[in-house]
Amino acid sequence: MPSGKSSGKHSCQLLFSEALAQPKVMATQGTSPGSAPSPTAFPPLEVTYRILQEIAAVGRHLETMDARISELTVASSSIQADIAGFRETVHNLDQCLTIMEDCVAVLPGQEAELRSLQGKVTDLEDRSRRDNIHLFDIREHKEGSDVKTFLKNHLPKLTGLKYSPP
Repeated sequence: MPSGKSSGKHSCQLLFSEALAQPKVMATQGTSPGSAPSPTAFPPLEVTYRILQEIAAVGRHLETMDARISELTVASSSIQADIAGFRETVHNLDQCLTIMEDCVAVLPGQEAELRSLQGKVTDLEDRSRRDNIHLFDIREHKEGSDVKTFLKNHLPKLTGLKYSPP
């Protein structure tokens, strides 16, 4: 059995091999088949204590790994929820894009219709103005409160036409 403490990643393996190898050596040297094993047939307390320490260290390492796995599981669940939200957002954006593409496809027809309607409105405005009279060089508010009387009196003078009431 080597003396001193083992260190490194193989320390646990060496301690177990020392503990397992020593009882066989002791059993072949000092005991007979029918007699009780001698106290020296068991591994020394130092080796047993070191084995227990290594087992406890492995247990702590497993607990740490279990905690990290739990953290990763929670993070993975959060990422999955985010991905589901992103999928829904992408789906909604795809629907909006489809609607916008449909609207853009209709625009050329609507533009032609708009130009046609603008032409009709211009024509109607022109037709409604044909019967209007434009008087120039008359100051504003000269008619006073009675526009009809003003026009009856001044329109024949301004135009040179005779006014004959209906």
